[in-house]
Amino acid sequence: MDGFALPPKLVAGAEEQGWTDWLAQLPAIVSGLAERWSLEVGPVYRPGGVSAWVAPARTAGGADLVLKVCRRHDEAEHEADGLLLWDGDGAVRLHRSDTFDDTIAMLLERCLPGDALSGRPEPEQDEVIAALLRRLWREPAAGHPFRPLQEMCDAWADESEEKFSVDPGGLDAGLARDGIALFRSLSATADRHVLLCTDLHAGNVLAAEREPWLIIDPKPYVGDPAYDVGQHLLNCTGRLHANPHELAWRMADLAGLDRDRVLDWLFARCVQEAPGWPGLADVARRLAPG
Repeated sequence: MDGFALPPKLVAGAEEQGWTDWLAQLPAIVSGLAERWSLEVGPVYRPGGVSAWVAPARTAGGADLVLKVCRRHDEAEHEADGLLLWDGDGAVRLHRSDTFDDTIAMLLERCLPGDALSGRPEPEQDEVIAALLRRLWREPAAGHPFRPLQEMCDAWADESEEKFSVDPGGLDAGLARDGIALFRSLSATADRHVLLCTDLHAGNVLAAEREPWLIIDPKPYVGDPAYDVGQHLLNCTGRLHANPHELAWRMADLAGLDRDRVLDWLFARCVQEAPGWPGLADVARRLAPG
């Protein structure tokens, strides 16, 4: 483990979240995991993410995997549980995991060649993501550890209301109020509650050998599947601004979802994200229910 490095995005994320003490301990944490799991750890992937240190690793038996070490936080809480339930069906396989102190560590299947789906044309992205989601959506067994989507929506709605009090994000007060109210209420009206990825976009889908495409970095909650296409829709910036209805209808049809529910979630997400995401206020106004 010569030349241990910290990607700038991870350093910036740790500073923003107040994780600098954990970051200072990270070299020792990774070294300890490498010894305990008998790993030869390679150079960290760049640019990396804002909350996890990720690098290629080889086991004593010669298996090429990925070591992911992240600071424990709400969104990462059940990533390992979700991957364990999916067991490689559309997602990378989990080989080992451990949670200790403020750290979550996972040893994951390595995707080769590992190119992100984001490099493919967006219509192809639509089809791949919809097909993967339809495989991943399943009702977890009784006693599962996953939190309800409602819990996440309530927390995000609270944060957005605080932001609106400082910066309305280009929205008038009535539209902002309606959008946040819908964001809070949609989960309760769902007729299906399945295991969700919640953060599935083309950057989190990688080309692999075992299957053409596999998802990474899920943030599992249980709730309405119509929510789960939203992050991909928000990332398709050009089409979202050109014709948000057509984009939402396309993804709804590909994923076998109700068009109106996908539109409602997209409107609510645009309102909720508007304070920090320039341009979404205009999309929200165009999607606002009549």
